[in-house]
This record gives sequence, C-alpha cells and structure tokens, in this order.
Amino acid sequence: MIGQLRGTLLEKQPPRLLVDVAGVGYEVEAPMTVFYDLPESGAELTLYTHFVVREDAQLLYGFTGRYERELFRSLIKVNGVGPKMALAILSGIEADRLAACIRDQDTTSLVKVPGIGKKTAERLVIEMSDRLDKLEGAPMTRPGPLPLDGPPDGRADAIAALESLGYRNKEAAAAVGRAAEEAGADPSSEELIRRALRTLAR
Repeated sequence: MIGQLRGTLLEKQPPRLLVDVAGVGYEVEAPMTVFYDLPESGAELTLYTHFVVREDAQLLYGFTGRYERELFRSLIKVNGVGPKMALAILSGIEADRLAACIRDQDTTSLVKVPGIGKKTAERLVIEMSDRLDKLEGAPMTRPGPLPLDGPPDGRADAIAALESLGYRNKEAAAAVGRAAEEAGADPSSEELIRRALRTLAR
C-alpha cells in the first residue's frame, strides 16, 4: 500500500499529476480541489495517497490532506460509487462542505454537485452519516487558486479535465465555452474548470 508521496511536482495536467520521488515518476490522479492548492511545477509537495489495484490497472489517487483522502475512501464504500465517481464528486465540492451537507442531510445541495443524482445523494446521507466522525484529519481550508500549466486560454486542458471526470466532449466543450465568455480575457485552466463545473451542476 502506498499511503504517501513526497517529492518534486513535474507535471500537472488535470486530473493527473506526475511526481518525482527519488528518481521514480509516479502518476497520480487527483480531484480538481487538489489542483487549486498545487505549487508551481518543480516545487516540492506531499500527497496522501490511496492505491487501487485492478485486473487491468494499478492506480494512485492523491490528496493534499488526510481528511480528503479519508472522505474519498468513505465515498468509494457507498453502493454505486467507485473511484472515478468519488473523484468527480470531490472535484465539484470541497471536502468540508461535502461532509457538512451529509451531516445536515442536505440532499438539495448534494444533487447540484457533478456526479451526484438524487438516489446517490440519498445513499451518501444514509451510508456516510455515521462514518464522518470516525474519519482521520480535520477539514481543510484552501488558499486562493493557482494557475495550471497549459496553453494561454486553457480551454483544451479544461475540456480534457472535464472529459476525464466523465463528461462527454460536446458537453464539456459547451460548458468551457460558456465559462470562457464569463471569465473574460485569458482565463487560466483552473478558472475555466471551476466555472464550467458550476455550469454543469445547474
């Protein structure tokens, strides 16, 4: 089990990171809320990780804090929620806000999060309410967003990131197009993704 990585951030192309640890490059998938906190490429960082072994792949999922990782682990125990959906959910809402919605049984807010329908929201409330107090770590506060690597307008990276979260190309491109119109001149990939996710959640 790989539980933590500490090394140099080489690449950040949502939803994947490439982290150099003692000369070995680890590919890590992370929710968009992690990308908002990332330093520039070339900087040191530490990620808490969850390792998944499947017949066709070995996957690492990375998080900036223990609480977010434990919430991810709790999410994938919910009936019908796998790692990909859990990643999409944590991309659309911060860990502490998600926990608050579950505690308050606020299914109305939960269904606005990409990847959560009415039945899934109800299952999250029923299956996770008793688990939240047992999760390690404390809810994290997040600094302001940092720009992601990529082309100047960031549209291609933003569309690719949304497709990796399960959105169709046409749907992702339309949402990113609307986000670009709202954002104004030269928006970063991070800004486009954040705005597009809000649009898709409406």
